[in-house]
Amino acid sequence: MPLWPQNSTRISTQRKNGPAPGEIGQNYNTEGNQVTQSMVYVGMVGDMLHAGHINIVTKARELGQVIVGVLTDEAAASYKRVPFMKYKERAKVVENIAGVARVVPQETLSYKPNLLEYKPKFVVHGDDWKFGDKVSVARQEVVDTLKEWGGELIEVPYTTGVSSTLFHQALEEQGVMARNRQARLRHLFEVKDCVRIIEAHSGLAALIASRTRSSNKTFDALWQSSLTDATLRGKPDIEIVDNGSRLSTINEIFEASTLPLIYDGDTGGFPERVHQLARSLDRAGVSALCLEDKTGVKRNSLYGQEAGQKQAPIEVFCERIQAAKAASGVGDMMFISRIESLILGEGQHRALERAEAYLDAGSDAILIHSTAKDSSEVSDFSRELRRQGHNQPLLVVPTTFANTPITELADAGINGVIYANQLLRAAYPNMVQVAKEILDYDCCPDQISARYLASTKDILDLIPVPR
Repeated sequence: MPLWPQNSTRISTQRKNGPAPGEIGQNYNTEGNQVTQSMVYVGMVGDMLHAGHINIVTKARELGQVIVGVLTDEAAASYKRVPFMKYKERAKVVENIAGVARVVPQETLSYKPNLLEYKPKFVVHGDDWKFGDKVSVARQEVVDTLKEWGGELIEVPYTTGVSSTLFHQALEEQGVMARNRQARLRHLFEVKDCVRIIEAHSGLAALIASRTRSSNKTFDALWQSSLTDATLRGKPDIEIVDNGSRLSTINEIFEASTLPLIYDGDTGGFPERVHQLARSLDRAGVSALCLEDKTGVKRNSLYGQEAGQKQAPIEVFCERIQAAKAASGVGDMMFISRIESLILGEGQHRALERAEAYLDAGSDAILIHSTAKDSSEVSDFSRELRRQGHNQPLLVVPTTFANTPITELADAGINGVIYANQLLRAAYPNMVQVAKEILDYDCCPDQISARYLASTKDILDLIPVPR
């Protein structure tokens, strides 16, 4: 029998220094005696195990004692979607695979820290990681690190016909992902540097948000905006659309997407009304209720001080927080306090004072709102809040500083970025232009279709008829 699996690629390295090859990967049993098996390292997420994972472990155990580095939630989220199961659950499953001697956490996409600690004789991985910027860099780092003691990278051919991504998609289609939708938002804030959130005003918008990909980036959650919901109905943004109508929109969104959803509840009104709203949202499976700390007739915050809006007294808004938290009971729905101090000219000190009071009252997160032309105002707020020892999630709505990269906001300590109205704003000018040009031409010529319109086939294929 060959020392390494047949049909696999063996990448050998020459030892530069350190222990002799015969000593590499040797272990000790409980009596302190040397075990002659070589140590073999396998890294995996282990979220949805399939034949490919078992094949790699089977190949690895032919070489020696198998240690599996299960990527932590944070490590996995750094280059792909957040795992369906949390780390402890995944580690428990992997350690029960036949042939696995030990499971350890791999806390980064990089294998290097664990390789330096365990100095395995072999690393076994599927050959699919030759492709993709982040994983190919990780692969080269493994090769370079193994050179230090003459270790070997063995690459097993990718198992065709199976994919964790496809399994994840199947779970979405079967509605399994929707059942843990509410709790997922909390987990996202725990494991991601910055959560990407975009508004959804309809089932179609939610579908677009869920399916859009760019490299390894996706949208993590949805924002159900009072502005876009009212605009879609041809009504002003003055808290006029009743909660029943908005819950109907949420049901349509949940039919189209399994992403967590944050509900923009405006001021919420009296505590009794907030209690009932939070109760309805919790039962519907909404992940978070966000209320702003203004009082009186609602006016959109983008009007700034011109609208004559005033903030509610701190103690009054804290009553709203407590009413919402009491309604959700032991559920997983979060409460997000939206602070308007910067917009209304109250300054950083007042905003920080309110943040501390709201967190003490039970708020799970803070949304600091600003209409500044750049992100310096919210970044300064974030740094000071962190300096004071508050680590709860902090979100922003960068409508007026939308050109600020998410990475820059994350570096300032901001955990979530909400694109609160962009999808509806994208649809509006195109609809206006198409309507006008149809009148101009007195028909709908090919040039209109080419510039503005999806094909009828694309629309039909977007949501196929069930078979």
